[in-house]
Amino acid sequence: MSNGQVPISSTNKPLGPQLRMSGASVEFSPPRRLRTDEIPQIVNDFRVAAKNAIEAGFDGVEIHGAHGYLIDQFLKDQVNDRTDQYGGSLENRCRFALEIVEAITNEIGADRVGIRLSLFANYMEAGDSNPEALGLYMTNALNRYGILYLHMVEPRMVIAHGEPLTTAHSLLPMRKAFKGTFIAVGGYNREDGNKAIAENYADLVAFGRIFLANPDLPRRFELNAPLNTYNRTTFYTPDPVIGYTDYPFLEN
Repeated sequence: MSNGQVPISSTNKPLGPQLRMSGASVEFSPPRRLRTDEIPQIVNDFRVAAKNAIEAGFDGVEIHGAHGYLIDQFLKDQVNDRTDQYGGSLENRCRFALEIVEAITNEIGADRVGIRLSLFANYMEAGDSNPEALGLYMTNALNRYGILYLHMVEPRMVIAHGEPLTTAHSLLPMRKAFKGTFIAVGGYNREDGNKAIAENYADLVAFGRIFLANPDLPRRFELNAPLNTYNRTTFYTPDPVIGYTDYPFLEN
């Protein structure tokens, strides 16, 4: 509530305390359930943001439908408790996301649009009882718009040392159903990524944490060089020196 307004959501259910990377517990303001008549304006906000991005010189936009943010809160049945046309059935819960996709593709063209989804995750308590069904419904619906790519996050579970363990082939049904470029992400390293491409599990593989710690990651992959170890406690921090800009490059 940094802008003085209550955060908006698909629900008015409060979010429980959440642990930060540092180990500190953070409390959140209870959200306000969006009224049905407000939703078209939110959809339009996404459209205007995409238009502004293209006018600013970006090649395209990726719609963030993952990780407990607003679109994800509409998609997942463990958050979305609505009884109107935006809640309940798969069709209704996906309606908000697909209205955004339609508005943006109409504005800037489908060939400039991708979307990221984390259907198996429960970030910020945004989980779903049947992520496979949700994933297939969204994938088939997205095919109607001809967007450039679908970017999906693998399911992960945290093991003893806090490192992710990727569940093999979890995204395969969505990969087979989607007609555009399919991107997989979630705990991949060089070997896993090459295997995913070689086995046609994905068209592309994305990297997050290890790219933060290795600004020259493509070069390191090319040489099969050792990687810097990332420091999770510095993720999402505003420090201008520590955490994002202090990881070393390979020596020439």
